[in-house]
Amino acid sequence: MCCDISFTANLSTLSDYFPNLEFDEDVELNSDTSVHINGHAFTAHPIVYRNRTDQQLHVHMMEWGCIPYYIQNEMQFLRQRTSMLNARSERILNDPTSYWFKIRERRCLIPVSGIYEHREIRGWSKKVPYYIKMKEAPLFFLPGLYSVAELPDLNTGELIKRFSFTMVTRAANNLMQQIHNSGNNAGRMPLFLPIDLAHEWLGNLNMERYRHLLAYEMPDYALDYYTVYTIRGTKPHPEQKQKNEPYIWTKLPAINTNNLLSC
Repeated sequence: MCCDISFTANLSTLSDYFPNLEFDEDVELNSDTSVHINGHAFTAHPIVYRNRTDQQLHVHMMEWGCIPYYIQNEMQFLRQRTSMLNARSERILNDPTSYWFKIRERRCLIPVSGIYEHREIRGWSKKVPYYIKMKEAPLFFLPGLYSVAELPDLNTGELIKRFSFTMVTRAANNLMQQIHNSGNNAGRMPLFLPIDLAHEWLGNLNMERYRHLLAYEMPDYALDYYTVYTIRGTKPHPEQKQKNEPYIWTKLPAINTNNLLSC
């Protein structure tokens, strides 16, 4: 499961990628916690989407972990919500029984500076965290889907609209297969798209183009990667650095670069 991201860019830079982007009133970013955002906390993140009322691109705060529009009791859904952090690309158009099929036209983009993923090393008790980003890109966008549910406020009982999102994942490229190499979702990665295809993701897609975008595999050479210190728990970095800064793990077997695509 891909559930750890980082967003360290200034919110205003989103407009550099999407001119005329409208920021909704509640949009904000906590720079102290955005270096590492864990999906399991179901926290809100600034998401780019096309507003259905005015058809303009907006930035809106949405919670990570989709809440289906038919849910009426949030507390009863909490255990299932973890399974809604990611949407497998293969199910969006091919599985009519899937919730992702139902909201396939509610596409959005998740702005990130990078993602985190863990690599298992044979004989090691702990997995090694990696930071992965697009080369020479301080900010890029991961495709997602969003949902809107009307749920009662737990304090006042008033019905409020809750926007939530999921991250689209696909089969990993050669690099990410070596990093995300264990667990129930081993061999998966977020659907990375170059900026031109990210723009297209928010447009009017026919089925042929939709399938094309879902099948896109980001080449290994387009990604930078390095190891970081632990991102789990509250243990501080031994050198008092941020969680997304490089950290050397001694005796770590190198990634096999022979299988990676070169430009």
